[in-house]
Amino acid sequence: MKPYVLERFKGITVAMYSCYDEQGMVSVDAAKKLARYYATAGVSGLYVGGSSGEGMLQSVEERKSILAAVVSEVGHELTIIAHIGAPSTRDSVELAQHAELVGAHAVSAVPAIYYRLSPESVEAHWQAIIDSTSLPFIIYHIPQTTGFQLSKSLLTKMAAQDKVIGVKISAESTFELQQFKAAGGDDFLVLNGPDEQYLAGRSIGADGGIGGTYGVMPELFMKIERCYQEGDMVEARKWQFIVNELITDLLSFPSLYGACKAILKLRGIDSGNPRMPLLPVAESDWKRIEYLDERINTYVAQVNVS
Repeated sequence: MKPYVLERFKGITVAMYSCYDEQGMVSVDAAKKLARYYATAGVSGLYVGGSSGEGMLQSVEERKSILAAVVSEVGHELTIIAHIGAPSTRDSVELAQHAELVGAHAVSAVPAIYYRLSPESVEAHWQAIIDSTSLPFIIYHIPQTTGFQLSKSLLTKMAAQDKVIGVKISAESTFELQQFKAAGGDDFLVLNGPDEQYLAGRSIGADGGIGGTYGVMPELFMKIERCYQEGDMVEARKWQFIVNELITDLLSFPSLYGACKAILKLRGIDSGNPRMPLLPVAESDWKRIEYLDERINTYVAQVNVS
């Protein structure tokens, strides 16, 4: 039995977006406002500094300031997972120790990026992070961006440690998700990454999900989760199909994160533009953004009265 309360890491966890001011500098105030927005929506937790949060495009100090702001604003209400993956182990360890200092509930990390690493290197990288704090650790498996394919044998070896409580799996194969769940066992969390297969992931063994598009429609993902828990798979599929149509539209823009941040700006939550090389929404695309936001809001209204 893992010596941690695993239940708190289940449910809908928003992969929180980056927060900048008009000059493109990290904005603590925007981070607090965005975190409060999600707490009010009723999500289970926030995943801070991951892909959606542009952690890899920020300095160590910038990442620290964002995490500290989020924890201070909603850390007593939501579960906060700090993604502390970085190109160097030294930076990841520093970020992990800071996460524990400010009160995050867990840390998570991808393999160190850029260099094509051996499984032994990735294991040593993760182990250094695990050993640096008393916080539980969640592996982040996203091979399409890191180039590293996590094997079932390495996962099994890591999962045998008490501190390693789960894996966020953003690979596109639900078979791999099921295999990881079987390898980790019942006392090991598997968190679905691909938003478009949230229901499929839950159906095959995922304990919850962490996603970027949750950030513009958390109510719809919470609806899918409620339907799943109630055993109403027909209704759950209906809402997953609706969500997938909206994700398809979001992906039609040059930058998914630029589109999501633009939608939030329409709602009065201005977290700035994404940091280059990620692109903001072009002026010519704002009508499409407004229309997409209206569609999302229409669906949210239906959920709220159902």
